[in-house]
Amino acid sequence: MATDARPKTIFLVEDNRGDIRLIQEALKSTAAPCEIVIARDGMEAMAYLHRQGEFAEATTPDLILLDLNLPKKDGREVLADIKASDALKHIPIIVLTTSRNEEDICKSYDLHVNCYISKSRNLTQLFKIVQGIEAFWLETATLPSSTP
Repeated sequence: MATDARPKTIFLVEDNRGDIRLIQEALKSTAAPCEIVIARDGMEAMAYLHRQGEFAEATTPDLILLDLNLPKKDGREVLADIKASDALKHIPIIVLTTSRNEEDICKSYDLHVNCYISKSRNLTQLFKIVQGIEAFWLETATLPSSTP
């Protein structure tokens, strides 16, 4: 188990307010202390990650939960940009999306996503998914330092 006691930062890139609320609720019921930072579109996500403008003091997240279907800049583009950046490519990314399209799955893994999970519309199942993500990625896995 990871021994780092500092709260982990989860960067949730999601435009659906309902999904944001459900994911936040699921993470509240988990054991690992975490801070959830939200971006509602791909452009905002990249500005945060590159510490631009209002995000100049942003912390590097420990984990990114990325939806594919985003406004302004598609999640596929965000994934490609993150993995092409020497400063960001070490951050684990989980695609958490409604898409079950084989092309999306293959393309995400081609872009070096760490995990691809299709969201469940079943509330209980969605909570289990999010809690499983938290248990593995924040409690079990050893993550790289978030310091650039």
